[in-house]
Amino acid sequence: MGQQDAWRLLSRFSSLRRASVVLRHLRVSMHTEAAEVLLERRGCAGLITLSRPKFLNALSLNMIRQIYPQLKKWEQDPDTFLIIIKGAGGKAFCAGGDIKAISEAKTARQSLSQDFFREEYILNNAIACCRKPYVALIDGITMGGGVGVSVHGQFRVATERSLFAMPETGIGLFPDVGGGYFLPRLQGKLGYFLALTGFRLKGRDVHRAGIATHFVDSEKLPLLEEELLALRAPSAEDVAGVLESYHAKSKMDRDKSIIFDENMDKINSCFSANTMEQIIENLRQDGSPFAIEQIKVISKMSPTSLKLTLRQLMEGSSKTLQEVLTMEYRLSQACMEAHDFHEGVRAVLIDKDQSPKWKPSNLKDITDEDLNHYFKSLGSRDLKF
Repeated sequence: MGQQDAWRLLSRFSSLRRASVVLRHLRVSMHTEAAEVLLERRGCAGLITLSRPKFLNALSLNMIRQIYPQLKKWEQDPDTFLIIIKGAGGKAFCAGGDIKAISEAKTARQSLSQDFFREEYILNNAIACCRKPYVALIDGITMGGGVGVSVHGQFRVATERSLFAMPETGIGLFPDVGGGYFLPRLQGKLGYFLALTGFRLKGRDVHRAGIATHFVDSEKLPLLEEELLALRAPSAEDVAGVLESYHAKSKMDRDKSIIFDENMDKINSCFSANTMEQIIENLRQDGSPFAIEQIKVISKMSPTSLKLTLRQLMEGSSKTLQEVLTMEYRLSQACMEAHDFHEGVRAVLIDKDQSPKWKPSNLKDITDEDLNHYFKSLGSRDLKF
């Protein structure tokens, strides 16, 4: 081989190495994007793992667009008998939707705020309608969008690390993802209390409130998952039997009093009013330390969000889930055009000064006519299933 041939061969080898490095980089980049959510067939089940632990597994549009078609495929697959969804990282199941990205996109006049809510709500409905047993392992923080991909499923398993909340009135939004459906159907006026104050339920209380269907010690979750995956052509009853056996064995916090139980009478009496003004007056008249604390909490929330949320739950109490999600899509798009959502995101997630300047800043300045604007039909842009 001559010197010239050797140089040509070496040059070609260098090009191949560069190409290999580029391809390897591309594969890593593609894997990194796809790794926001892992979709696997294991044993008898389809397994969804929300995998953004640095962001508490917050739900992005990319994740929704991967989960929805796979859920539909597994629903039709005769070899898939159940679907399990869980979060990675050990701290959160899913802390909500990526609302910071949504607010920034809206400010830049991008379509994310339309696409995200539409596709998220369609996924919520698909989970509710899923013909295969759907098991959500809600271990850790479960808020907002995380509630949407769990609470509508047939089975929801809480642990001592579960932390449930719908804190949207504190960011100028409302408890969406079907909150208008499941919250008013909780015992008494508990759902109204949770929706308006953003009160956090922890551990076994998530089950006692009716958000979860079962409670299992977190250290037993790997065993539970493996037992579910090992089932042979299980029915919903078989899945329920396994969950019940783990639930029955759990003794953690079994004798601990329910955090909201001692105040349930107050919650039912104070939050039964049809207006926010009357709810606050009821709390004032009650005058207990619990009632005074709720007044303080409510005073920090967006007045518009409070009135929207109360009406949302009142109307949602007699609607189907699809009707509620259609209503909530209208509300979401109106909120994107209003001031308070973007101000709430700024105060809580961007500047983090925790001092939002709501407009209007007082309940009395928000009329029924103002609220009607949020609920009106979007015509051809309405949510369709």
